[in-house]
Amino acid sequence: MDIDCPYRIVDDCGGAFALGTIGGSVFHSIQGFRNAGKGTKLRGALTKVVSNSPRTAGSFSMWGLMFTTADCTFAHIRGKEDPWNSIMSGFTTGFILALPNGYWAATGSGVVGGILLGMIEGISIMMNRMAGEEAYRENDTNRRMFEDPHAEPPPPETPSLGSVFGMFGPQTQTNQ
Repeated sequence: MDIDCPYRIVDDCGGAFALGTIGGSVFHSIQGFRNAGKGTKLRGALTKVVSNSPRTAGSFSMWGLMFTTADCTFAHIRGKEDPWNSIMSGFTTGFILALPNGYWAATGSGVVGGILLGMIEGISIMMNRMAGEEAYRENDTNRRMFEDPHAEPPPPETPSLGSVFGMFGPQTQTNQ
């Protein structure tokens, strides 16, 4: 746990509020511009932004607050920081925020939140793994060049589909 959780909660809540403010302003200004009458386009956009962006920012902020609180709680209970905390936090956040709509709606929203966070964490792990393998190859080549400055660099490998996506481990095709 890099940052103390109370500070992380406040930081993420503020970041989510800023994201909701900016994104809500862009979205609502486009919507207000399109729905306004002829000659009142800018006024319509401004009115829509002023009336709806604070609600969007508050919703984003509440989501960030709930998610980070759940993430810190799971990290404290489990004693480790791993992707499962984020997945469980996505489920918990979706569930709690949809609870006023009923148990079944909350369960469905929680499942969707858990699946979305699971996909995000999976992509993050895959990208980190691919970046790590590439950095390892570069460092290994640089180390060999440093040890023997007259050595030629190895020929570039042609990656197979499995190594591009990193699902089946590092694999290379042989050039014949």
